[in-house]
Amino acid sequence: MSSSYEALLSLLLPGFILENFELKSSRKEADVLHIDLEEINSVPTVLEKDKLESKGFFPTITVQDFPIRGHQVYFHIKRRRWLNHSTGKVAYRDWTLVAEGTRMTVEFTAFLKQISQYKSQ
Repeated sequence: MSSSYEALLSLLLPGFILENFELKSSRKEADVLHIDLEEINSVPTVLEKDKLESKGFFPTITVQDFPIRGHQVYFHIKRRRWLNHSTGKVAYRDWTLVAEGTRMTVEFTAFLKQISQYKSQ
């Protein structure tokens, strides 16, 4: 992504999102802006000691955000999952742990709760 896009995105999205997700696409449909984000393939720190294999993504989650210039905004988020060969179970980043100890708005906390809705089975 070019630095001009990154500068623009940094005004719209929290740095936390820019560090952990890649902008895959954006599109405008009438008065609605859709932003597609995909979690980067970076192994969670707490799982670095395990042998993980990327196994794609959980189903896409859609989160509505504050309007921008009169347009509704929807984030379509794909969270990554890995197969943990040490345990044989699906591993994923625990966004509630990421949130601990940080200062954030009520809205951003709600955003983290929404993207944390998938648990391993």
